[in-house]
Amino acid sequence: QVQLVQSGGGLVQAGDSLRLSCAASGRTFSRIAMGWFRQAPGKEREFVAAITWSGGSTYYADSVKGRFTISRDKDKNMVFLQMNSLKPEDTAVYYCAARFGIILTSPTYDYWGQGTQVTVSS
Repeated sequence: QVQLVQSGGGLVQAGDSLRLSCAASGRTFSRIAMGWFRQAPGKEREFVAAITWSGGSTYYADSVKGRFTISRDKDKNMVFLQMNSLKPEDTAVYYCAARFGIILTSPTYDYWGQGTQVTVSS
């Protein structure tokens, strides 16, 4: 089992920055992939970014590439999503997710955080 606890988020203006955090606990993380997804009202959950726990390889959705950065702190078992130059269309509930194995951009992850609201006003 893996437990994911998120923090961060909130209400900001367009152009501002936010950092989301995800603390992981439970099973060993040596072969785990971590991802961030988001879901806006009336829309499906979509991939935002992902990272391999050991290798640090990262992947991004085209819509956030160059603005968002995913990173991890292996010593603290944490994953972060730094979001810069936020846009109103980034408004959504953001979820941290984990799975054992390769990174996937579909929301077929095994473990999910509780979700955190990010609202970007224009």
